[in-house]
Amino acid sequence: MTTLPDRRLNAYRPDLAEEALRGNVPAERYVTGTPARICAPVAALRPRPDLAAGIDTEVLFGETVRVFDRADGWAWVKSDFDGYVGYVEEAALGEGGAATHRVAVPRTFAYTGGDLRTPAAFALSIGSRLTVVGESETRGTRYLTLEGGQSVVAGHCLPIDAMSGDDYVGVAARFLETPYLWGGRSGFGLDCSALVQLSMMMVGRTAPRDSDMQAAGLGRPIDRADLQRGDLVFWKGHVAIMEDDKTILHANGHTMSVAREGLDAAIERIGWLYQQPTGYRRP
Repeated sequence: MTTLPDRRLNAYRPDLAEEALRGNVPAERYVTGTPARICAPVAALRPRPDLAAGIDTEVLFGETVRVFDRADGWAWVKSDFDGYVGYVEEAALGEGGAATHRVAVPRTFAYTGGDLRTPAAFALSIGSRLTVVGESETRGTRYLTLEGGQSVVAGHCLPIDAMSGDDYVGVAARFLETPYLWGGRSGFGLDCSALVQLSMMMVGRTAPRDSDMQAAGLGRPIDRADLQRGDLVFWKGHVAIMEDDKTILHANGHTMSVAREGLDAAIERIGWLYQQPTGYRRP
């Protein structure tokens, strides 16, 4: 398999990614690839086909990818959501119908039957896309039946086109105490830029995957004195969300979790290693 020269490959501009493929990766199909759907709860996207390789990002259950190569149990893919490219284990790929719903709570379970007393088949992260084929009710709790036969609590889901309100900061706050995971992008563990991207996704807004991309092109620059709820603070390699004009929410390696912290205290604490903030933006 051919190793990709740039793992992100214009990830914020998926329309440019296919052009970048030309001349870099020999394949019969440069533009469309072969569509596939993620059938694992979370699939790690890696820079090379090796379980010892670090995680660049993750793709969620039900999200779609374009497959450009398969070999030795690995597939080289591009995420349809944000254009990120990398290698996933081939076993994480499958087929399925169009998504009708998505998970709207940080974490939930898919049960083997429409009853909370049945075994959990697997866990699902916020943002996971589901194909619902039926409904049931047990002891007053309504369940959605998935195409694979599992059931999910209906109250944990939204129709695919429905949004979790319009306040992405409120969504971000629901991740408090979620473990920090480098490259993580799920309710089970995530990094600083994924907190921004996932929270915005749930209210119908888009954001690039990495903090440097967010710092370069998400919204517009502002002055520190103008900071308010929803603005972003950037350091080299890090991003935080303003919860109000003095407090940030961020997934960070200091607490190894999503945490709430005073901005002034964070600037002082982070400064010795990563210097002062590099900028402020209003998305």
